[in-house]
Amino acid sequence: MILRLSTAMLHSFSLSTTTPKLLSHFTPSFFLSTSALSPRIRIWLNQSYSRRTRAFSSAVVTASSPKNTGTDTFFAEDTVSWQSLGLSDRISQALSNAGFDRPSLVQAACMPSILSGKDVVIAAETGSGKTYGYLVPLIDKLYGARHDADNDLEKATVSSRTFSIVLCPNVLLCEQVVRMANDLSGDDGRPILRVAAVCGRQGWPVNEPDVIVSTPVALLNSIDPKKHHRSDFIRAVKYVVFDEADMLLSGGFENHVIRLIHMLRFDEKLLSRVNKAGSENPVEPSSDSVSHFDFEGEEDMQNESISEAEEMSEGDVDAQDLMEETQTSTVKRKDWMRVRKNYERSKQYIFVAATLPVNGKKTAGAVLKKMFPDANWVSGSYLHQHNPRLKEKWIEVTTDNQVDALIEAVKQFGSKALDHGAGVSRTMVFGNTVEAVEAVANILQRAGIECYRYHTGLSLAERAESLDDFRAKGGIFVCTDAAARGVDIPNVSHVIQADFATSAIDFLHRVGRTARAGQFGVVTSLYNESNRDLVNAIRAAGKLGQPVEAAFSRKRSFRNKLKKRAGSNKAGHISTAELMV
Repeated sequence: MILRLSTAMLHSFSLSTTTPKLLSHFTPSFFLSTSALSPRIRIWLNQSYSRRTRAFSSAVVTASSPKNTGTDTFFAEDTVSWQSLGLSDRISQALSNAGFDRPSLVQAACMPSILSGKDVVIAAETGSGKTYGYLVPLIDKLYGARHDADNDLEKATVSSRTFSIVLCPNVLLCEQVVRMANDLSGDDGRPILRVAAVCGRQGWPVNEPDVIVSTPVALLNSIDPKKHHRSDFIRAVKYVVFDEADMLLSGGFENHVIRLIHMLRFDEKLLSRVNKAGSENPVEPSSDSVSHFDFEGEEDMQNESISEAEEMSEGDVDAQDLMEETQTSTVKRKDWMRVRKNYERSKQYIFVAATLPVNGKKTAGAVLKKMFPDANWVSGSYLHQHNPRLKEKWIEVTTDNQVDALIEAVKQFGSKALDHGAGVSRTMVFGNTVEAVEAVANILQRAGIECYRYHTGLSLAERAESLDDFRAKGGIFVCTDAAARGVDIPNVSHVIQADFATSAIDFLHRVGRTARAGQFGVVTSLYNESNRDLVNAIRAAGKLGQPVEAAFSRKRSFRNKLKKRAGSNKAGHISTAELMV
């Protein structure tokens, strides 16, 4: 979208010595009123919001509970302490040592549910404290179990080791989760638990950790059926977290994630049957007793899709197929018919996301409601909505002013320290493709503005170096959506969409890079005629104080309208990447 100039215009481009007055031209009347929308769009927004409200009315715990009677939009009220949420003194002190004196609203809402042992879905806006929201109670539970086992030698000898796995969509997010977990240390300065990443070049740890953080593919490769520790691993997993759940339950991740869920549930059903058979004297079976269940038959599950899985009931998830493939006489098929739908749960599942649409049968939220109908849902106060700590600026650009608009937006905050006294300014500039990021970076450099680049065209080491430098030194960070999800960069004061997001979901993740953890931020969105329908839908939802979920719509009419609009503008505009040709 951005910088729709011809190559000839680019070569003849010279930087103006005067400051363009694009932003100063905006008056309150400029910002979108819903009256500017067609009646159809207004009705569509209201209907979508009503459907969403009805769907969640009986299932959601909002992040405003415990009740916050003040004006704080991030922290829980002063009377809510870590201990009051059910956390131990040790973990509460570790949080205080790390500089966290109060829980956020989302943390106060989700931690009691996780400590209770129930399955939990945390759907809350970016920057609301979700990562510690699930890490802290799990670390507390694991430490408590380990401490109890150390004090009970008999229990320690008969019980298998228990631990948690956290699944993330990429290596950088895995490493970030590990760093955050290791920041929770005791008075001796040592991390409370052992946490390790199994992804990228990091293989299976020599010393067994308490928490394993991995990508779905890396985890599956590490627990290959031919490896001896597979059955031990499956049995020992008690807590499973899916971070960025909407991404993990779609696209190229979905088959691997569903496969892992099947494996874990199969083990739950197997353990339930063993305990039921010995109900008069139930015991925890050792790994040897289930070692012949090496799950070889589940290799066929890698080709299953969520669309198939959601048609099954919660108890029917592939247990029968697995049993047919298992070459053993100790468990008969008819026995499994009794436990497929009713079995004793022995693992806890936690799903975490900043965007989790529920409209449509195949959306991530709808799939979770089908597969985990009894899960507790914790919904952030501003899920899919405008963040009140965020100031948004919208600039419709043309081929005549888009370069100047970009440079002015970057310069506006590049020389100011907006991160509350830290003395460093951080601005993120988003492009839709690798080529777009390179084009924007080159244009900024021609304007005398140094910047970092971050996209999948760079090696993992190069991306990590750019990210570390940006965290430490601040500056301008030009990136694709690879930096929009999960990656926590503190004190980003300004986000610029040089290319407007291609979807409302990408928009929410981009703008969520600023105004995090109770701070304030600014987003400047450059868009043109081809983006106008999506922009109007997003802005109308914000004006009405409603979620932008209407713009997630799977309705064919809306998708075709966007495609038609984009197609009609192709002839008159060139892409960002073509600018540098």
